[in-house]
Order: sequence, then structure tokens, then C-alpha cells
Amino acid sequence: MISARRIARRVREMGQEISSVYADLDQPLVLVVVLKGATVFAADLLRSLSIPAELEFVRAASYGGGTSSSGKVKFSHLVEGPLTGRDILLVEDIVDSGRTVSVILRELRRHKPASLRLAALLDRPARREIPVDIDFTGFVIPDRFVIGYGLDYAGLYRELPGIYSLG
Repeated sequence: MISARRIARRVREMGQEISSVYADLDQPLVLVVVLKGATVFAADLLRSLSIPAELEFVRAASYGGGTSSSGKVKFSHLVEGPLTGRDILLVEDIVDSGRTVSVILRELRRHKPASLRLAALLDRPARREIPVDIDFTGFVIPDRFVIGYGLDYAGLYRELPGIYSLG
């Protein structure tokens, strides 16, 4: 669906956009990366920034081993560093139903950040159940289950360099 070359070009563009928005910060931007799927995207995005940034991680999931959301979001890892008064960019691989990302955003807001924005490599609006504002979007995709570039099916296929439709 999306080649490695197109992904690399778009991630560089997103890095430039993000760097421009956050150019005047007094302290480093905090990238909060959603494990495990967003790690590949986050690593490339981090390297494309021209501003200082720190990394934090959160792990929340609603898929388990299937291809559709269970509807229940579970946290297994929360951010470790202080977030109060910090500018936070949540980095997600894909936003579809909106359930997982809305729960994570709600949790991050409890820390009273100076600002909170969302960067998502993929937006799949056809499955949206909860409205979500994505500040920086890589690609809008049709209603297909996708793998590659960090996204998996039952833990497999994360290593693929592009984005592929499963089935």
C-alpha cells in the first residue's frame, strides 16, 4: 500500500512540520511513543527533528492477537518521567477506532502538560468510533488491516519496510 520510500519522505516532512511548530520551546519536546507499533515510526521521526527531544513510552492495547479492536484498552506501561508543564507529542502508529489513543490522551492530560498534540503515521477514519484530532498525519488509509513498518499481526511482520494490506 505504501512504499518504504514514500514513508521515509513523509516522515521527514512531518519532522520538519513538527520542528517548525515547536521551534521556540525553552526545553526539549517530549515524544511519548506508544509501544510497540510506533517504535519504528518514532525512531525515524526523532531523527528527522531539528529540535531537542526526549523519549518516553506508554504501552496500551485493545487488539490482542486479532485484526479488530476488543473495545477494552489495557495499560501495561506508563510514562516514567515528569510531564507537568512539558510540551508533549504523542506518537502513534495508527489511529482507527480512536479508543486506545483517546484513553492515552486522557491519561497524559492528567499530568497537566503545557501542550499535548498527536502525531500518527496512519489514520484509518472509516473505523472511527471516538472523535480524535490528529495534529500531524502521515497517511490516510482505507479500511484495511495493515502490517509493516512496526505494525504487526499477532506480533509478526513489524520488520517489513513498507505498509502492506493483510488479506
